[in-house]
Amino acid sequence: MAVDIKNLNHTQLNDLISKAQVRQNELRKEKVVKLREKVHALIKAEGYTFEDIFGSTRGKAKRTTGTVAPKYRNPANPAQTWSGRGKRPHWYSDALKAGKKEKDLAI
Repeated sequence: MAVDIKNLNHTQLNDLISKAQVRQNELRKEKVVKLREKVHALIKAEGYTFEDIFGSTRGKAKRTTGTVAPKYRNPANPAQTWSGRGKRPHWYSDALKAGKKEKDLAI
């Protein structure tokens, strides 16, 4: 199927390009499916499972962020604590300016 693109106007060219890109994506997906089937068949022929070869989790393991125990406590208000991570709270900075030491504020 030869298309004479010299006789196409701007709209027809854009339509042809978008259809060609859609078809290209379809072909790529078909190729991926076929390759996946080949890989699974090869793994099965060798007597293994996909999980044996690549592990049981797909993708990256998510990093869990837990809470960190506080290291410092405000002597004026014991309910205010700080773990030592992130921006310093105002009460911590004010206490240091007032002459307190880090060890004085430590829990």
